Amino acid sequence: MLVLLVNIHVKPECIEAFKLATIENSRNSALEPGIARFDVVQQSEDPTRFSLWEVYHTEEAVAAHKQTAHFAAWNEAVADMMAEPRSRVWYKSVFPGDGNW
Repeated sequence: MLVLLVNIHVKPECIEAFKLATIENSRNSALEPGIARFDVVQQSEDPTRFSLWEVYHTEEAVAAHKQTAHFAAWNEAVADMMAEPRSRVWYKSVFPGDGNW
């Protein structure tokens, strides 16, 4: 499994619009056959900070996700909502094991 953690800092005035766009993208992403999970969380202490936790079965699934209409729409919709560029870190699954997603 390939696990991607994306950290996003949103402009305060864009929080609700960002959430709406991101939930729509997440719903559609979770339906992709190559994605095991696609979670969105918001920091309690600083509501302008979000994280996306994306779990892919393969590198091909990552590439396929980037080609979807919903990802393109999300990417365009949230581009001006960012307070700073988003950061991305790739992880490997330790637990649960790959067969348990």
